[in-house]
Amino acid sequence: MRKIILALQVSLDGYMEGPNRDIDWHLVDDELHGHFNEELRTMGAFLDGRITYELMAAYWPTADRDPSSTPAEAEFAGIWREMPKIVYSKTLERADWNTTVAREVVVEEVLELKAQAGGDLALGGAQLADSFRRLGLIDEYWIYIHPVLLGRGTPLFKPSDSRTALTLAETRTFGNGVLRLRYTS
Repeated sequence: MRKIILALQVSLDGYMEGPNRDIDWHLVDDELHGHFNEELRTMGAFLDGRITYELMAAYWPTADRDPSSTPAEAEFAGIWREMPKIVYSKTLERADWNTTVAREVVVEEVLELKAQAGGDLALGGAQLADSFRRLGLIDEYWIYIHPVLLGRGTPLFKPSDSRTALTLAETRTFGNGVLRLRYTS
């Protein structure tokens, strides 16, 4: 059975974006981007919320044609373009680039998706991740902690009355100071 993997970058104080939705503090160098490509190329699909999808669709479809793109960025452009994507949105009318729009997270549909053959499913976006977490649908958490304190912004996890116990499966430190924590649920 495929796993649903939440893979997101956060500041040391737990924010996935700054106060103005800024992510310019992400320290994605060639080593880290190469790691992302290696991990994500094996996925079976990307599952994103509307905001994450629109951010990705605004840049990645043609990033490999931009002369300023690094080889790792150009490689990821192809990975993103070709990867099947499901975007969860109540408002998005249509989506391009091998993307299906789903109106809501339906547990039975997600379990059917997990039961299909293919690679694991990469989950992106804080709001969508919160929905999947509340429904107990996340199998692994890949949290990339960047060595910066933002002070405020969008927290990775919303406050909740439920507790989720996790097991540390792996840590990895990158040369730029980013730390990956991989937890299983």
